[in-house]
Amino acid sequence: MTEIETIGFHYVVEAAGCDPEILGNADKIREIFLEAAKIGNMEIKASYFFKFSPTGVSGMVIVAESHISIHTWPEKGYAALDVYTCGTTADPEKAVDYILEQLRAKYAHVSEIKRGIEEDDDTFTHMILTWEEALRKNGG
Repeated sequence: MTEIETIGFHYVVEAAGCDPEILGNADKIREIFLEAAKIGNMEIKASYFFKFSPTGVSGMVIVAESHISIHTWPEKGYAALDVYTCGTTADPEKAVDYILEQLRAKYAHVSEIKRGIEEDDDTFTHMILTWEEALRKNGG
């Protein structure tokens, strides 16, 4: 019997200084996320994005490895991103970098959570690594 890999990498990202036009456009975000999944070597299964009235978008791409999701506040230039993959074939960090670049984020606070670490007593834990990045200087 093949053992199922429990180790996952979950990136929780606070993206600030993003382009409000992009953050309010569900179709554009879907396009960005589908490309990010490909760049991150993920197998796309489904996607759904919803535009709120008057503003904001929530959406998700389901991938064989898990998911990529977002909720936006265009009026604040802010997006909350999650990229979670299981196993070792995907490259979630490449997907995160691509999304931040496409949203034109100026700043990101990133937490990488290594999940599904099996303990000796048949329980699981996680480890967290957090960093901040200034991404774009003077809008360029």
